[in-house]
Amino acid sequence: MDKTQLISQSTALILVIVISLVFTILGLYHSRKFQGINNYLTANRNIGFFSLTTSLVASALGAWILFGPASAATWGGIGAVIGYALGTAFPMIFLIYLGKKLREEFPKGSSLIEFLRIKFGKSLFKLILLMMIFYMFIFLCAEVTAVAILINYISGTELWITALIILLATLTYTLYGGLRASIFTDNIQMIVIGVLLIISAIYLINFNADQFNFSFINQQNPHLLSSSYVPSYTAGLTFFIAVAATNLFHQGNWQRVYAAKDYDTLRKSLLVSFFIIIPIVFFMGFSGLVAISVDAKVIPDLGFFSLLLKEQTEFLSLIIVTLGLALTISTVDTLVNAISSLIVVDGKATFNLNKKTNYLLLSKYIMIFLSIIAFVIASKGFSILYLFLLADLLCCAFVVTVFYSFYDKNINEKTAYISIIIGLIG
Repeated sequence: MDKTQLISQSTALILVIVISLVFTILGLYHSRKFQGINNYLTANRNIGFFSLTTSLVASALGAWILFGPASAATWGGIGAVIGYALGTAFPMIFLIYLGKKLREEFPKGSSLIEFLRIKFGKSLFKLILLMMIFYMFIFLCAEVTAVAILINYISGTELWITALIILLATLTYTLYGGLRASIFTDNIQMIVIGVLLIISAIYLINFNADQFNFSFINQQNPHLLSSSYVPSYTAGLTFFIAVAATNLFHQGNWQRVYAAKDYDTLRKSLLVSFFIIIPIVFFMGFSGLVAISVDAKVIPDLGFFSLLLKEQTEFLSLIIVTLGLALTISTVDTLVNAISSLIVVDGKATFNLNKKTNYLLLSKYIMIFLSIIAFVIASKGFSILYLFLLADLLCCAFVVTVFYSFYDKNINEKTAYISIIIGLIG
């Protein structure tokens, strides 16, 4: 990705440090009075409607929304935009029903894996656990890489600097405060994200009124809106299935299912989150349709930025950097706590270590190790597209078997293995 140098490296670096430091201090300060394993894993099962809703939305979104939907729209058309939006939001609807079942059957649980361990036994459970950790690790790498590339594009700041600051900040407050710290900072981050997205939308609509509409797209690239454009259907279906399937295996979502103070709160939060996520992702994808209609040579990943930053103003550049940081930090702290929680909850069944082993401490060491790998990947600017595709394919191979087993007691470990293998081959 080319650099544009819209703001100086020193300005970008100050912004990254200040924003990361603010969230670190807030996370540490808030969680100091909420210690203990229950707060670390499930926030003591006492999260209300507002906090749960903002946390669900902030965790579902990430820096990927600045790149992915717009990029997909440039070749997949309106179908890709709709598929991306619905795929991101639909897990919220699934969780209304699946979450209710898990909360009823495992009222003291904290993860999806606990149900699967009892249902299928240790062998298949370990495979599913490994798949979930792999998926979330790839997601972690993608988020840190995305924000590092974004800030490098705008200011020329070295990738490793941004990656290091983001990872150090999120590890510091998340490994200390757990889910409590993650949810509290999500509340603030979502407010910041919402305000900045509204500012961006107002700018794009008001200053690009003659272009930011369906009529302009239909004039320049009618195939992107055409009902006879086959890639629109294939892209839409692919993104819907892939994104929805992966999010169902996101431990951060299952932690929040258990963190809700009651089922009514959970149901309302998931429903509201669904209706918040759809227009946000759709808007980002729509910007890609407009961008490719304005300039056929636009770099797909930069569709949103090509519109918002075409005047190359410092103010809008600062908004984009702040938005990218808020999106990334909210997602990264969720992933850090989610991976750590799986090791805490299922470490004994997985590792068979000494009975005196402190699995909470072990989970933190493992998370630091994984973060070092994520740092290396992000600092090199490696493309993780194919790894992300692999994670999506793995989740899709598992999703039907795992979640159908919630309602069919006849699915045993052998049947599940065969079904998953068929899914992988297919």
